[in-house]
Amino acid sequence: MMNLKSLVSLSALVVCMGAASMANAYSITPINTNFTAPGTISVKSPSSYQAPVNCGATFTGNVDASGVAKITGVAITGGGLCDLPKITGLPWTLTANGAAVGSVSNVGYTIAGSILYPVSNCGASTITANYSGGVLTASNQSLAGNCTVVSLSVKPTPAFTVVP
Repeated sequence: MMNLKSLVSLSALVVCMGAASMANAYSITPINTNFTAPGTISVKSPSSYQAPVNCGATFTGNVDASGVAKITGVAITGGGLCDLPKITGLPWTLTANGAAVGSVSNVGYTIAGSILYPVSNCGASTITANYSGGVLTASNQSLAGNCTVVSLSVKPTPAFTVVP
């Protein structure tokens, strides 16, 4: 059984660890701002028989007051399989985990399938993204459902700034 002194010490340690983790938190600016991020995406899925499919992509959303970006819309262009995905899990949440790295949670899409290609149920998954030179990128990120984000490159406008 834990004595009172040990309990107080453990409680103090937990509080200090929590404060230290908050001190290392990063956020995205400008806050309270809408953004558009056009670019390209390449994905593999059962629907493409694991061959990369290269498409245009435009992400839209906002950065909230706490410095977290919410992706509320995704438009995929390019014809062929690029016309078929239904985006799932919106809003996707982009959280800065460091000065140049973050995570995007809830990423997912489905493709209904047809006689020509099988169904794909990709995600919801969390992927890692990098941010440098005003461009958000990701590569070789696995999604549930045997899918992969082979590459992603989008340029948010207004440009994001990551601050500690």
